[in-house]
Amino acid sequence: MTFDKNEIIDNLKLELEVLEKGGYAPSVVEPHWAPRVFRDSVSCPNLGLDFKVEPCSNCYLTYFVPTEHRDKETPCHHIPLNERGDTVASLSQAGDNKLLQSTLRSWLQKTIFRLAEEPEDSNSGKEEHLLLSSGDRRPCLLQPAEGQTSSFYSAARRG
Repeated sequence: MTFDKNEIIDNLKLELEVLEKGGYAPSVVEPHWAPRVFRDSVSCPNLGLDFKVEPCSNCYLTYFVPTEHRDKETPCHHIPLNERGDTVASLSQAGDNKLLQSTLRSWLQKTIFRLAEEPEDSNSGKEEHLLLSSGDRRPCLLQPAEGQTSSFYSAARRG
């Protein structure tokens, strides 16, 4: 499945809105249950399902998941969110929900900005693209999931 850049940006903006409105905060009704970042979001193809029906490769977030983590149960939880390589999985395990949310907010804002600034015709048809993780100077090689083609990433190396 392919997604164009504007579709990706719109979905990331939706995730940011969910985060800003407290969508990933523990429930007042069920305080021992907190929604899972990305997995319990309206942009997840498996929202509300106990078992996945759609493969994660049908989700736009797959483009941000390093190749070695695409076979995980929840690959989107392994997207590097900052220069240290923190992920939703690592920050969730640490148990600091405020840090998770602030790190996620920063990644979403930087990624939206970076994609919006990227020229439309900058993809020379390559299947692998150098994209800077979280807008930082640490390069992260991302590839579309097997069977996917990308039409929106470009070499985004900033000096």
